[in-house]
Amino acid sequence: MSDTQKASDLFIKCLEAEGVEYIFGVPGEENLDFLESLSKSDTIKLILTRHEQGAGFMAATYGRHTGKTGVFLATLGPGATNMVTAVAYSQLGGMPTLAITGQKPIKKSKQGRFQILDVVAMMGPITKYAHQLASADNIPSRVREAIRLAEEEKPGAVHLEFPEDIAEEQTASQPIPASLARRPSAEEKAVRQAVLAIEGAKAPILVIGAGANRKMTGRMLRQLIDKTGIPFVTTQMGKGVVDERHPLFLGCAALSAGDFVHRAIQDADCIVNIGHDVIEKPPFFMQAGGPTVIHLSTRTAEVDPVYFPQIEVIGDIANAIWQIKEDIVPQGRWDFRRMLEYRAAEVAHTAPLAADTRFPIFPPHLVQQVRGAMPEDGIICLDNGVYKIWFARGYSAYLPNTVLLDNALATMGAGLPSAMMSSMLYPDRKVMAICGDGGFMMNSQEMETAVRLGLNLTVLILRDDAYGMIRWKQANMGFADFGLTYGNPDFVKYAESYGAIGHRVTSSEHLTDLLAHCLSTPGVHLIDCPVDYTENDQILNHDIKRLSKEL
Repeated sequence: MSDTQKASDLFIKCLEAEGVEYIFGVPGEENLDFLESLSKSDTIKLILTRHEQGAGFMAATYGRHTGKTGVFLATLGPGATNMVTAVAYSQLGGMPTLAITGQKPIKKSKQGRFQILDVVAMMGPITKYAHQLASADNIPSRVREAIRLAEEEKPGAVHLEFPEDIAEEQTASQPIPASLARRPSAEEKAVRQAVLAIEGAKAPILVIGAGANRKMTGRMLRQLIDKTGIPFVTTQMGKGVVDERHPLFLGCAALSAGDFVHRAIQDADCIVNIGHDVIEKPPFFMQAGGPTVIHLSTRTAEVDPVYFPQIEVIGDIANAIWQIKEDIVPQGRWDFRRMLEYRAAEVAHTAPLAADTRFPIFPPHLVQQVRGAMPEDGIICLDNGVYKIWFARGYSAYLPNTVLLDNALATMGAGLPSAMMSSMLYPDRKVMAICGDGGFMMNSQEMETAVRLGLNLTVLILRDDAYGMIRWKQANMGFADFGLTYGNPDFVKYAESYGAIGHRVTSSEHLTDLLAHCLSTPGVHLIDCPVDYTENDQILNHDIKRLSKEL
């Protein structure tokens, strides 16, 4: 008879075989067998967080950076429900994660229905795969299938529930080795149709979305742009796929409509939409009789009232772009002058705003300050708020995954955990979390985790003592100012209470000095930076749209 082992030991061995490096989470008593098995692992490190949501955001960011599955752990009931936002964040954002939850014994329960929810059913609608492990012998196949699905395009979240009585079972099963899987290449005839449409256009344009954020895809895109001279724009989650210092970069679609970049897209008669998913806020809205749209992705288009592409090129995106690049002949009749004029107008409009040194700090100037302080490979991790629009529009991304923001679920509370994970993965790079005061306080307890882990990290809090994004929308829609302001702790003392180093900005010049100091000094730094959002509505809703329309 072959040797047996405890099911929880087997589970850990399966994760080791998949190359898992970290498990983030908050264990409960239903995870104790799993935890004991994890303690014996030589290759997987437990990262104990202060909340399951922070653990999930860290796991998702691990997946976003590496393309490998980030794993996070919680107990049953309230632990599992605390996971939900992070699971949805990774699912909508296309980040591979595996959520593991405990459960009471399923064969014989001595506690009735205490704490029991149908967690698998709860996770089903927000994951690619949700499964209860009901047999120790099946653990290897379920783990292999879960991680395969998490990493398969489009990446996302999967969930495994591990009941107590299954965890302590004995089994002779062994891990299943990972298989080699290659994405299929795009069909030649579809590529040819795309090339003909681009060559036949007067003013084609490339729109780079979240699904294009892959190393080889970025390389192929740069070669296509350089060969053809076709300009490109990005969505918020496509920032950095191609260096935004490129002279053919036309901007980021940070607003919903009416910006300079939208005018450039409207000038195009052929839009090549690369890595697009309707989950991400659309960078343009299709209408009957409008330009030809080429959908270039690993998956067929999800048809929507504002998105119904005429040509679809489906398969490995990098390979499809390479095929297009090899076949296409640049056309002398292409005319991009108008598009480039819109970009020049945006730069001219932004320059005087960025030079405004008022205090509290003006958002365009803040963006300029941060860009000036961060090195080329520095990573900024944004929470969700109105400042996200300013950074998406005005912060030039030079490399992939150096601007981490969420424009799919668009949740608050992810900025700090995302920056923590980035600092763990890249200890030699400068990392900054940029959070509104509202979003920061939703997971501020993870400051203790950051200090405990010995991370080098700057947390820039943009303080306006309000839920600024919603307050801006409230004013824009003509509603009275109500219900969206609050008080804040003394952030400097708050940081110090965790063992971090607190700073408070007193002027624009002081912000310059503080950013330089914090980025060059080890440890966890928090900067309390008052911001002036009073002109958000005037600039974002009126000046930009008026000027772009006048052009």
